[in-house]
Amino acid sequence: MIEQHFGFTAKPFALTPDPRFWFETATHRKAMAYLGYGLAQREGFIVVTGDIGAGKTTLMGHLLATIDRTPLHVVQIVSTAIDAPDLLRIAAAQLDIETAGLEKAQLLVAIERGFHAVARSGKRTLIVVDEAQALPVDSLEELRMLSNIQAGGHALTQIVLLGQPEFRDRLNGSDKLEQLRQRVIAIHHLDPMEEEEVADYLAHRLQLVGWQGRPDFTDDSFAALYEATDGVPRRLNLLAARVLLQAAVTGDDLIDAAMVCAVEQDMAADLPGPGSPAEQVLLRRQEPRATSDAASDPGRPPAREHEPSGADTDKRIAELEARLQEQDQALRRVLTLLVDWVEADAPSRARAA
Repeated sequence: MIEQHFGFTAKPFALTPDPRFWFETATHRKAMAYLGYGLAQREGFIVVTGDIGAGKTTLMGHLLATIDRTPLHVVQIVSTAIDAPDLLRIAAAQLDIETAGLEKAQLLVAIERGFHAVARSGKRTLIVVDEAQALPVDSLEELRMLSNIQAGGHALTQIVLLGQPEFRDRLNGSDKLEQLRQRVIAIHHLDPMEEEEVADYLAHRLQLVGWQGRPDFTDDSFAALYEATDGVPRRLNLLAARVLLQAAVTGDDLIDAAMVCAVEQDMAADLPGPGSPAEQVLLRRQEPRATSDAASDPGRPPAREHEPSGADTDKRIAELEARLQEQDQALRRVLTLLVDWVEADAPSRARAA
């Protein structure tokens, strides 16, 4: 519906990582430099960490889409707490090795032969592991052992580990991972984008889907989007998509901070739960009041929850009724847009049939 209303050719803020929408922030530029340096070493481990939604998978997708992959055979593994035997079987399968009935020792021999076969073809094996924080120690140790396989004094494989911040902490703090830690030749942590990068990021993604300036954004809308998402790309995509939907529903061609804040509040109501965006929004909105209370009397005990008076209750009921009426009107506009879209699309479906 957003695409049809604004004339976009695709979703500008889809949550699925897509290298086509790559946008180079300062932290991503630095990460690419570390990855380039690490790959040039042709051995060891490269580690990239970042918060959920920071863009680790998109970063790796962009790297693989832009570098010369002729000398590389890429093995990609998405970790979901894979134990060591299954990790080896996944790696073997991507080397075209039949793993049925093989014991661990036989599997390791087969993988080593696979690495040698790749090397004889003039390539080296690059293993990329996403969600590395979920891997048990035994699995990480198996990866370290694979990185030791050599031919003629040269490593036959190199390994990239992508993980959340706890993986970096675990790597630095665990004695069991000391040997792996000594083989890390490049490491970088992806930070959120800066506030001044938000406007360019949004414009970049919108232009890729045919944006012609509609809808437009006020300057204060960018500040509101940054404040609500802390510059984390996935959270920014989620909020921006909802803001575009709101603009399509209300027929607005100008997005300002008030609209962003209204959508943020709706998301807080729609997505409750510990650790959710809703909780983050509510905590952020409570922080100024909590700080003010503490500053006025640092020694005072926490205040009791305010008990609303009869006037407060009437006011809240009125606000809820107004909110329900607004939501009802918005729902009617959505249904109207959907009906228009179905009717407009019917002739094309008939021609296709």
